[in-house]
Amino acid sequence: MLKYQNKNNSLENRFAKYVQIDTQSDPASPTVPSTEKQKDLGRVLVAELLEIGIADAHLDEWGYVYATIPSNSDKQVPVICFCSHMDTSPDCSGTNVKPIIHKNYQGQDLVLPDDHSIVLRMSEHPDLKDQIGNDIITASGMTLLGADNKSGVTEIMEAAVFLMANPEFKHGTIRILFTPDEEIGRGVDKADLKKLGADFGYTVDGETLGSIEDETFSADGAVLTINGVSTHPGFAKGKMESAIKILSDVISALPADCLSPESTEDKEGFIHPVSISGSVEQAQGRFILRAFDDEQLKANGELLDATVQNIIEDFPNSTYELKITEQYRNMKQVLDQYPQVIEYGVEAIRRAGIVPKQQSIRGGTDGSRLSFMGLPCPNIFAGEHAFHGKQEWASVQDMEKAVETILNIAAIWEEKA
Repeated sequence: MLKYQNKNNSLENRFAKYVQIDTQSDPASPTVPSTEKQKDLGRVLVAELLEIGIADAHLDEWGYVYATIPSNSDKQVPVICFCSHMDTSPDCSGTNVKPIIHKNYQGQDLVLPDDHSIVLRMSEHPDLKDQIGNDIITASGMTLLGADNKSGVTEIMEAAVFLMANPEFKHGTIRILFTPDEEIGRGVDKADLKKLGADFGYTVDGETLGSIEDETFSADGAVLTINGVSTHPGFAKGKMESAIKILSDVISALPADCLSPESTEDKEGFIHPVSISGSVEQAQGRFILRAFDDEQLKANGELLDATVQNIIEDFPNSTYELKITEQYRNMKQVLDQYPQVIEYGVEAIRRAGIVPKQQSIRGGTDGSRLSFMGLPCPNIFAGEHAFHGKQEWASVQDMEKAVETILNIAAIWEEKA
């Protein structure tokens, strides 16, 4: 069988090009996409897809890229979608990213040149132990890298180039979907699944080499608004009830030794304040609630509400509103109904010469919501690490294996049809 080869450093050159396009999303923006600059990458991708002969590639008004690689099989093969998101996290700047390739990594500390306080140490990044001899890509120390998820975008594009150039490689119809705003929980808000027309999908947005993830958190967002009592601070005794202080008391009263990101791991969920704003008269806190079990997620919301009630009893003239909204649910609830989607993914990883690692995500992907929208969609590795910060890194060799895995998935669905 034909094998993917990273000819002329095509993969790392493509990746370096994409990460230099600023696509940071903005949770405070009401528009879709939340930032127009996400379309800058979308337009580049469409041009490249058209150039390799994918005639229907296009960017829609909402910032989604759709494209179809037609089947070259005589069989009736399920239509498979590969999906990655184009935006980068609002948590760290994505402007003027300078990608650096550290060739033939030998376990040394990687000191980033534009800020020598940003250092990648093997002791702090255990996955680096498996990268000896590989080529590591980082940013320069002033920004995130953008491997989350331009690594996935790169890998899907490399697979598309291979499939279009090698018609003897048998596969069914392949749909490509690149989404905006995944990092702010809106990645599939405007995705047109009827237009997409896929039966099953795979997001390419995972971390460690060989991982395939069939389970995510179930997730809710919460907005807590405290309405306090404002008065002149010089005459405030017995009158003022500061909304800022009430909100601070609520956050301080939440469990710290459990139900907090800093103190949880594996299948443990949390209640996490992500931003606060306001004044004496009114203050607002935004929270994310996470659990692998829907009942536990509900309990986390009830605990937040009970904590607020308990605190605000001491402030008789103040009120609050707690609004909890669904973000996504654990995709395992859907994927367990379609075991072949995982089985073929595991086999594809194995064919790439890697030991598969079937695991859960302490987070979510577009696949979480796509699964519940009717497109069963696990997540496979993309080789991105330490995302959302200046220490973010990716491995060229792991990204090559991700391309192989994508191609293997396409081949296996054709073989099994």
